[in-house]
Amino acid sequence: MTEQTILAADQIGERAAETPEALVARLARAGRAAQRALAKTSDVQKADALRAAAAELRKAEPAILAANALDIAAGEAKGLSGAMLDRLRLDSGRLAGIADAVEQVAGLADPVGEVISTSERPNGLQLSRVRIPIGLIGIIYESRPNVTADAAALCLRSGNAALLRGGTEALHSNRAIMAAMTAGLTSAGIPAAAIQLLPTQDRAAVGAMLTAAGLIDMIVPRGGKSLVARVQADARVPVLAHLDGICHTYVHAAADPAMAARLALNAKMRRTGVCGSMETLLLDTQFPASAEVVRGLLDAGCELRGDARARALDPRVLIASDEDWDTEYLDAVLSVAVVDGLDAALDHIAAHSSHHTDAIVTEDATAAERFLAEVDSAIVMVNASSQFADGGEFGLGAEIGIATGRLHARGPVALEGLTTYKWLVRGTGQARP
Repeated sequence: MTEQTILAADQIGERAAETPEALVARLARAGRAAQRALAKTSDVQKADALRAAAAELRKAEPAILAANALDIAAGEAKGLSGAMLDRLRLDSGRLAGIADAVEQVAGLADPVGEVISTSERPNGLQLSRVRIPIGLIGIIYESRPNVTADAAALCLRSGNAALLRGGTEALHSNRAIMAAMTAGLTSAGIPAAAIQLLPTQDRAAVGAMLTAAGLIDMIVPRGGKSLVARVQADARVPVLAHLDGICHTYVHAAADPAMAARLALNAKMRRTGVCGSMETLLLDTQFPASAEVVRGLLDAGCELRGDARARALDPRVLIASDEDWDTEYLDAVLSVAVVDGLDAALDHIAAHSSHHTDAIVTEDATAAERFLAEVDSAIVMVNASSQFADGGEFGLGAEIGIATGRLHARGPVALEGLTTYKWLVRGTGQARP
């Protein structure tokens, strides 16, 4: 770990004059070379390397938490919101969870080499599609230091190299986590360049990553709307987009009142700063316990902003603006609307959802199936909290993010989403007439 820290310092100091473009190109070439070496690494060796990395994370707890304390102090001085500080903060329990997630990825089946399909042509050619790594993946993210370990673990397990660029808010935490991860991986024979953290916070380096076509094979942005918008506007490299999470929960007329109250409270207040946090609550006009659901959220300290019918449920509900229906608060703030049935709920979600996660609470099976079929989001739920929108909760280990687009991968992106495929054709001397 000490050696890696010294190397990072050397890179920042001795190569300070290196342009962002030259820096990214150098690191990308090293990553691509390491990825070719990874292709020869066995499944067992990759798994053992990740277990070693998890052990190093646990061993480095004092150093990582001390580094995180520096980031928290700097964030408080800058006036970061409570939700942002919550995303940033590490403690023994959260760090243990990060290490556990790395171990869980080690225990997952390696997707590389999986035969997706096989066929035989009339001329005797044997065709198969086989999963392969994407190559070098650039990951640009903000605030969450756990992404450093999650991304490193998922990329390596799927045979990819990674070039990471974390947010300034988590600078010290990211470096400490990367140092521990690198120590564990290299002790098991993995090239250090397989997982690299960009040693600069220069915003121009982000631009250099986005335009590194031919060097970086895919970019994954993890952060706020402005970051993702910049990536999508400027990238010359394919992008796997993780957009904002404007997540809805619709309480249907046939919802169980106790379940509705419990799920609404959990979906919003368990952790307000995660992307699966509910941002809009839709209450059916025929649901008999709307006031109780609203009261429970208000009593838990959540600010509610509603339409006229929602405000009539409790005088503490504030007036919602037009912008509120399209806002990802990531805080203890929630938009509330009363809607006239399932069709109205579907229309509202279609107009305002970011296609991340949307849920219905109902005991009506027909309504549930309509909701599942007609809501066009990456994750659609029935009678469950939207806070389950997480790769770990889906049994995927850690996740790179929740992809909200329609191409390549959708929903929690884990090992399979970090692979592509190639065709293998086996012949016996066939020539095309």
